[in-house]
Amino acid sequence: MEIIISNHSKEPIYEQIYTQIKKQILSNKLKAGEPLPSMRQLAKELAISVITTKRAYEELEKHGFIYSVVGKGSFVAEQNKEMMKERKMQVIEEQLLTVIQNSKEIDVSLTELVELLTMLYKEEE
Repeated sequence: MEIIISNHSKEPIYEQIYTQIKKQILSNKLKAGEPLPSMRQLAKELAISVITTKRAYEELEKHGFIYSVVGKGSFVAEQNKEMMKERKMQVIEEQLLTVIQNSKEIDVSLTELVELLTMLYKEEE
């Protein structure tokens, strides 16, 4: 599992961890039942506080991405296909909002944006 922490990010460290693990689960890089590093191990690897990793794991568990077994650790939770699709759609919506904001800043029209999206979409087929 690869996690990169940026000290220059406005996003808190626990949120950076949460976001990156969530993305790895949603993209199936981390599979259901797969164990996560212990909170202490992850904290040591990232040179951060155990409290920070604990908060990230708590958020992941609260949102159904992982589950914990006392004395055994934390594991990737089985993802409901419909819920997974809904979560991915949320990620896409967030990314598209950023694209729209950036486009408006430089006066890219909706037509140009649709053409660009269509072209990129077809290139990926």
